[in-house]
Amino acid sequence: MENNILPDFQKFLLSRAFAAPKNVPSYATWVSKLISLPALLIIVCFLITACSSGRRVVYERRPSPPPEKREVKRGESREPQYGVASWYGADFHGKHTSSGEVYDMYQLTCAHQTLPLGTMVMVTNLDNGRSLELKVNDRGPFVKERVIDVSYAAAQMLGMWEKGTAPVKVEVIGFAPELVQRFTIQIGSFVDESNAQRLAEQLRKNFDNVSVTALETQTQKYHRVRVGQFDTRESALVVAEKLARMGFNVMVTSR
Repeated sequence: MENNILPDFQKFLLSRAFAAPKNVPSYATWVSKLISLPALLIIVCFLITACSSGRRVVYERRPSPPPEKREVKRGESREPQYGVASWYGADFHGKHTSSGEVYDMYQLTCAHQTLPLGTMVMVTNLDNGRSLELKVNDRGPFVKERVIDVSYAAAQMLGMWEKGTAPVKVEVIGFAPELVQRFTIQIGSFVDESNAQRLAEQLRKNFDNVSVTALETQTQKYHRVRVGQFDTRESALVVAEKLARMGFNVMVTSR
């Protein structure tokens, strides 16, 4: 039966290209020795490829997973969470988070064990009083007694980068907006409104559209000093870089 492994059509083609040598007991045996099964597979693959349309193989990018069933409604009351915060950076930069987003260590995001992905939280460093709004887009930390992992950029702004950890208060303030409309630059967030107003007056000497906006959580009221409304992130970054050169710690936000 091994002598019949070649289709009749292939035998016909080979008979036109090769003459069976003398003293060979079987023509089909000679052909099977001349062209092995692996060689035939290569020829078949080549023919299939040649007959294809030439399109590239396009891999569909996996969409972000749908939001979790648990939802955080705007204004929903949640008890503040107290514990230790840590931060994560270069080892995870560019890798996918639990939300499907790619982790960017220079964005203001965080990882939490239980809060729904997309939740906005106010994180306050209890050692120095600095506060920052972060979006939960990942899961963690998985170390005992730690309640939140913040990005490298957030650790810098909260003043906990060098130490590595800090005691914090975590408060739910809402859910991340679905559409980005405008960008603003935040220079500071203060519990004391007078400090916020003094900074705003200082900034108005060099910048337009400086404002102080209040954000009230269940336990605290924060006064945020912001510059502008910008149509694009790029135009906001131009002003943000100028503020940074003046010595301010700034963040560009769409909130």
